[in-house]
Amino acid sequence: MNLKKDELARLQAYLRKTFGASTLEVRPQPKKDDMAEVFINNEFVAALYREVDEGETSYQLQMAILDMDLEGV
Repeated sequence: MNLKKDELARLQAYLRKTFGASTLEVRPQPKKDDMAEVFINNEFVAALYREVDEGETSYQLQMAILDMDLEGV
């Protein structure tokens, strides 16, 4: 089942509030029904997956941080 527009909007509002990032966007991933992509300032930062198990829905945010991303921090 595809992530719906209202579901994406609720997830975006939650993540914006949680991370204090007003430019955060949750965009549908056109090739995968249960996945969206998270962008901040138009830069991809994470994948967001929906999981349904025994009728319960949860979401997982997966963010990769490379060694080179940490240089100069």
